[in-house]
Amino acid sequence: MLLIANAYLMNPADGREGYLDILAEGGKILRIEPGLYRELRGREDLEVIDGTGLTAAPGLVDIHSHFRDPGFTYKEDIFSGARAAARGGYTTVVLMANTRPAVDSVETLSYVLEKGRRTGIHVETCAAVTKGMGGKELTDMEALRGHGAAGFTDDGLPILDAGLVRQAMRTAKKLGVPLSFHEEDPALIQNNGINAGETAARLGIGGSPREAETDLTGRDLEIALEEGACVNIQHISARETVELVRQAKKRGGDIHAEATPHHFTLTQEAVLRCGTLAKMNPPLREESDRCAIIEGLRDGTIDIIATDHAPHSKEEKERSITEAPSGIIGLETALPLGITMLVETKKLTLMSLLEKMTCNPAGIYHLDAGYLAEGGPADLVLFRPREEFTVTDFASKSSNSPFTGRKLKGAVKYTICGGRIVYAADNRKNG
Repeated sequence: MLLIANAYLMNPADGREGYLDILAEGGKILRIEPGLYRELRGREDLEVIDGTGLTAAPGLVDIHSHFRDPGFTYKEDIFSGARAAARGGYTTVVLMANTRPAVDSVETLSYVLEKGRRTGIHVETCAAVTKGMGGKELTDMEALRGHGAAGFTDDGLPILDAGLVRQAMRTAKKLGVPLSFHEEDPALIQNNGINAGETAARLGIGGSPREAETDLTGRDLEIALEEGACVNIQHISARETVELVRQAKKRGGDIHAEATPHHFTLTQEAVLRCGTLAKMNPPLREESDRCAIIEGLRDGTIDIIATDHAPHSKEEKERSITEAPSGIIGLETALPLGITMLVETKKLTLMSLLEKMTCNPAGIYHLDAGYLAEGGPADLVLFRPREEFTVTDFASKSSNSPFTGRKLKGAVKYTICGGRIVYAADNRKNG
């Protein structure tokens, strides 16, 4: 048995909080109540974590991660990605399908899920919407769902054929799963990964305009409203996109939206400081966009914080600004960035931040995760919200982060998945 004693519990799923002990066994939470340590101490089968000064919350849930496996395991693999997730407080991740081969077959899907079961955390994956992510023909969505696909996405690429989008939405609705959309129209983009604005002009490139995101988002939201489909607009970067989602939600759609920590923290000026480490799709935009994203998080328009963890090798990121791949790692810095940029600045309460990183993302994918309850999964993160630390090394295979060297608050001390300690900051289990 594992007992977490003297921690301050915060459970966004029901708003419960307070100093409560948590007892787990067999992968489940047995009891949540005060005074358990006094009652049980001395038992030989009891492992104790002293939670004094720690906040205990549900294990974080990321519904947008790239573990690059199969096909690009020099950047990341399922085991190293799971270690990075655990270090960041995540106990559940949903992977994207843009591997090589893409997760468009039962064979590749089964490979990812089987390998995921051998990690210390819960690894789920989406399957691709279209075969080879080519945007021309739907995958066998029913077969893929039947073999464990959590949902469907061609993340990394947009689906340009509106008729195919409508067909996919109808199928996904029948299967009871969400579709997640990467909204960037390549016809409008001269150079991806950099906002078409002042920074792109200083770099002498065309960049990626906000219309590349907003045009496709508007189209897909309208189709979703017509079809009654559950959709997730991924990694919002533009203030107009926030408003499109806000209005779609007011019309009663089953609409969800993600913000990444880098989009609510940084602006296009970061590219001038950090170079390709601040290049991502969609790009960092203007301060007004960053503020609109934060307001969207505050008022619930954006209901999910997702990392878009996107590892790349050092050699790849050392290419020129137009040749380097887009994306940054994010699993190990997401919670601290949320605390530093949103909670410490009083934009969100800690409970609201946790809601967007636990029960909300779990809910869209119907996962048994993101909450703390007796009989529920013993998946938790223990952290010190006010403890400051400097971002240095990473558990990920890659280190492509613009946040290296930055001081943040919110140090993760333990991650517990299925009642087992899968990460401890001091590399030992307290008892």
